[in-house]
Amino acid sequence: MALAEEALRKQLGKYKFRDLTIEELKNVNKTYPNFTFSMNTYTFKDGSQKELLNFSGTVPVKYGNSYNIPIRLWILDSHPFAPPICFLKPTANMGISVGKHVDAHGRIYLPYLQNWSHVRGGVTDGRNILEKKACLDKSERPKSTVIGLIKEMIAKFEEELPLYSLSSSDAARQSELLSYIAKITEGETGMKSKSKIGGDKNQGCFNKITVVGAGDLGIACVLAIAAKGAADKVVLLDLSEGSAKGGTMDLEIFTLPNVEISKDFSASADSKVVVLTVNSLGNAQTYLDVVQSNVDLFRGVIPAISHYSQNTVVLVASHPVEVMTYVSWKLSAFPKSRVIGVGANLDTERFQFILTNLLKEEVLAKDAWIIGEQGEDKVPSWTTGNSVANQTEAMAARNSRDKVANRAMEVLKGKGQRSWSVGLSVADLTDSILKDKRKVHSVSTLAKGCCNINSEVFLSLPCILGSSGVIEMVKLEEDPLVREKLQSSAGSIHDLQQQLKL
Repeated sequence: MALAEEALRKQLGKYKFRDLTIEELKNVNKTYPNFTFSMNTYTFKDGSQKELLNFSGTVPVKYGNSYNIPIRLWILDSHPFAPPICFLKPTANMGISVGKHVDAHGRIYLPYLQNWSHVRGGVTDGRNILEKKACLDKSERPKSTVIGLIKEMIAKFEEELPLYSLSSSDAARQSELLSYIAKITEGETGMKSKSKIGGDKNQGCFNKITVVGAGDLGIACVLAIAAKGAADKVVLLDLSEGSAKGGTMDLEIFTLPNVEISKDFSASADSKVVVLTVNSLGNAQTYLDVVQSNVDLFRGVIPAISHYSQNTVVLVASHPVEVMTYVSWKLSAFPKSRVIGVGANLDTERFQFILTNLLKEEVLAKDAWIIGEQGEDKVPSWTTGNSVANQTEAMAARNSRDKVANRAMEVLKGKGQRSWSVGLSVADLTDSILKDKRKVHSVSTLAKGCCNINSEVFLSLPCILGSSGVIEMVKLEEDPLVREKLQSSAGSIHDLQQQLKL
């Protein structure tokens, strides 16, 4: 089908890089003339909608016999700096084979999409000049294209056919579902399917944890979780390029029971908890660039994780934890209860230990919490007030408590957060989740509605944790100073989030 270039140019009026997009679509049309192009409404995970260009057609796949696999690609308005969103488009007599690269809704996941990087004559996807030059000088890293994407799609489909032929009775049922599947773009639905990888055998009886990131923190988390003994299996997902080095290699040499090291996201399938420890090591020059680099990294990680473990609890330990927990929540489209950050759990445990063992204030320690954001802006708070007879005694009790808290905070300031100590804190949190302990922890959770905070930000607050993540937020004692500090933190975090490109 000939490409109506002028009509397409008018339809793509809101596309940021219209000429680049049209240029690439010409190549697609030349290679796959059977594709049809149209503008349709696409619904994102957060419910927002956009009019996006999409094209449908078939790609030839050899799997013993030759098959024409129907697909549909959505082109984002930031193309070619963002990868297309890809789906199968089965007919009424076709069933979807859920597997390594395809989910129950027909959404296609490929390494090519995760590693999408457009490099063109000095323009790159947000990288600095040195990185641009390095990319352009490396012949092994050409720019990502739709043609290249389709070629990898064909190659992966030839390893594992994504569709199968239905019987006549199944086809009748499938035709009823097709209208539903056709509307699915992203996110969770009530539709259930059986996966060919693992089936239902792990559900409800196998405690598996995946740790994403094989740096010092990731390895520390694996060791601490394994030592805790709550997990039946711990998977360390190593996303670094090249062969195994350092601690990862040591883990392979000195094998631990129930610990698996993998570079394949499919190894994380059916995890009860996924711990994110990855941080981008790019050459970003400003703090905003550093955070954006992490966001770009998460854009490749979160969709794959949520694909393979749709009922998992996501535990974020990457920095800055409040922002990256928000990013994980947005990209996964999981309920807010199932996306939490490590927050001030470590600081709270230390704070309570200092009060109990160094300052001999055991009664006071039971209601003591560190809340807010990690770093210098964290603040001590309490879950119950002083039950005293009159206002004078209440004021005296509060002053006495504040003096003790200040002493404890001074001791706490001298404690750094090394990888192994954060790893122990992560193991503590995963233990509460896997065993459904209903224990209270100070973790990063959606703070909207707390302390008159109206924005979607994550702050550390005392929460009851169980197998489904946050069960309930524990009520804090009213304190105008604490409320003011939380509102200030929420404001600065929200301002940063507004500058990020998700």
